[in-house]
Amino acid sequence: MTKIAIVQEPPVYLNLAGSIERAVGLVARAASEGARLLVFPEAWFPGYPTFAWRLSPGADMGKTDELFALLQANSVDLSRNGMVPLQEAAAEHEMVIVAGYQEVDGEVSGSTLFNSCITIDADGSIANNHRKLMPTNPERMIWGFGDGSGLTVVETAVGRIGALICWESYMPLARFALYAQNIDIYIAPTWDSGETWLATMQHIAREGGCWVVGCATALEVSDIPTDIPHYDILFPNKDEWVNPGDAVVYKPFGGIAAGPMHREKGLLSVEIDVSDARASRRKFDASGHYSRPDIFSLSVDRSHKRPASFT
Repeated sequence: MTKIAIVQEPPVYLNLAGSIERAVGLVARAASEGARLLVFPEAWFPGYPTFAWRLSPGADMGKTDELFALLQANSVDLSRNGMVPLQEAAAEHEMVIVAGYQEVDGEVSGSTLFNSCITIDADGSIANNHRKLMPTNPERMIWGFGDGSGLTVVETAVGRIGALICWESYMPLARFALYAQNIDIYIAPTWDSGETWLATMQHIAREGGCWVVGCATALEVSDIPTDIPHYDILFPNKDEWVNPGDAVVYKPFGGIAAGPMHREKGLLSVEIDVSDARASRRKFDASGHYSRPDIFSLSVDRSHKRPASFT
């Protein structure tokens, strides 16, 4: 049995240094409770840019520019070892960490942000980094498009892990690309919540025959610093739950193992048997005996796309 834990605590909003410090503490806390895998929600470092949904693209462009600049200054640059504190915490506690974060492309543009999900193995090494393929609706004002280089299921100390971010889980071909890599644990960091999203998590557990972990950031207006630009315009209701969280774990082939954790903060923990995933696929294996490769096929380009090449 493997104990996994989901973070349902807010970050230090739009403050990367504070969020990393808080995350390292959460890793230690989860480890003290016996967890071997810890999952952080979508864009947790340094906080999901909910302003994208609360400002209009035209009339509020100046406000968006100001908030984007703050977000950009607090995003993670892997080319400058931006995740080293989390990697060191993973190695110290021999814990696998999957974390949603906002990545600045320091190698090429130095400016464009991506909605990314990193998988850190229990030795502290980066096993995978996936950039969200398609930002959803107004998110395109904030993030660039990812490529297929991170559309990978990786072997970790707790089993084979793959991740899709938020509404990527509505992309049938992206899901199938993970199913076709012998996945044990499907992780879906998200900003979504509620019954419709939970139904999607249940569906994927049944369709993929895998453990499914869904998690959004539990966030109240009271968690957001009052000195961020345009605070009163963005959050007029000071009692609002901006996101209820709804952390959940589904069993392979369906059924809740833990959660949903609604309008609560803390860690959602549960023990799982990773081998249940492969055993459950006797009945239905989307990329195996149910796949019909004589009729259907999928080609995935996992090359890393760069806008410039220098020789």
